[in-house]
Amino acid sequence: MSNREKFPCLRFLLEIQGLIVGGFSEVSGLSAETEVEIIEEGGVNDYVHRLPKKTKYPNLVLKRGITDSNALWKWHKDVANAKISRKSGYIILVDSEGNEKWRWSFVEAYPVKWSGPELKADSNTITVESLELVHNGIMKAPQMKNVKHKIRVASEKLAKRTSNKYTLFSITSNVRGRIS
Repeated sequence: MSNREKFPCLRFLLEIQGLIVGGFSEVSGLSAETEVEIIEEGGVNDYVHRLPKKTKYPNLVLKRGITDSNALWKWHKDVANAKISRKSGYIILVDSEGNEKWRWSFVEAYPVKWSGPELKADSNTITVESLELVHNGIMKAPQMKNVKHKIRVASEKLAKRTSNKYTLFSITSNVRGRIS
């Protein structure tokens, strides 16, 4: 059984500094908004001038099933202990066959929030953790060529490390499949 058959909902990969560190089922915050300053010109009544100001980027929020790996938790703990390590990377959208479809780059990110699962004894839902990253910008990155095999190999290495039946995906910081 292929990794995509085992974990069909994981369509987003997180690559930080050339390493695939996790698979995620949900990503939000892929947006940018430019503020505008409205200037009214005297004697012109049919329109106003709208001049661009600064662009804001919301935090990236990544969600996935809880895993045995604690690499992202450790990164957040370091930040909480004033050891801030800014990292750049990519959010990669892959299709059901492991082909890269889109890639967004983010720069100088660090975690500002980690949320663990809601634990309920009477529930059989999958436990989910989320990580929120603040960053200094996001943009559509060029699609990398010939990455299908590398993404599939990295994803399957991550999946093999899964040991808990409630775990969707296991991340590790020692996967060496550089995508770029």
